[in-house]
Amino acid sequence: MEDRKLTVRAVERALDILLCFTTRSDLGLTEIASQIGLHKSTVHRLMATLEDKGFVIRDAATEKYRLGIRIWELSAHMSRSDDPAILLLPAMERLRDRLGETVSLYLRDGSERIRIQAVQSDQAIRRVAPVGVRLPLSVGASSKVLMAFATEEDREDLMNGPEWPVFIDPKVYLAQMKDILEYGYATSYEEREPGAAAVSVPIMDRKGNIAAALSVSGPVSRLSQETLHEYAPVLKEAAAQMGLMLS
Repeated sequence: MEDRKLTVRAVERALDILLCFTTRSDLGLTEIASQIGLHKSTVHRLMATLEDKGFVIRDAATEKYRLGIRIWELSAHMSRSDDPAILLLPAMERLRDRLGETVSLYLRDGSERIRIQAVQSDQAIRRVAPVGVRLPLSVGASSKVLMAFATEEDREDLMNGPEWPVFIDPKVYLAQMKDILEYGYATSYEEREPGAAAVSVPIMDRKGNIAAALSVSGPVSRLSQETLHEYAPVLKEAAAQMGLMLS
């Protein structure tokens, strides 16, 4: 029984290491050990196994690690038929071409949202949106959409959870949720990031459940409050078409 527990712990630690690469493409041993809270010697042993199996590659010059070919081999066999990041990409590109701003797709994962796809604006000054970034559910247009269209029980659990910011007035926030449900979109203006603005709408599946949040973002120099509201109907139209593509 004890051996089984140790084996599971080793697997968990190895997976924690791989998850470190969701925010960085290359990491050193010290950085990985710091992120997952393990001693460098333990991480070194795990990295040696992952490297031997092809899940990570070590650069001898920099002594940093990056994801190996095995990761890409696994991803090549993922189902594309129901993966919104792949399925909705052409529609996101068309939306980017129409509005000229960065388009992002978000899913809720626990108490966070994760950007699973992004199409960057072609403009010189643009909002760069790296895929895989995790963000809090408390602020931002996409966060508010994911919260507003969640079940009431989920919303209450998240707002009463330990990670919810204490400075957010529950009454004011719930009033925002009511408006988002009524109008079908949310906006943010330098809410999470100085100089950035965004508008977001829900993508609903055929069963009427929220599947993802679709967002258009850019610099406040181009996206005024008025422009955000003008873009909302365009996003809602695109989201409705995308929803029909989801099973």
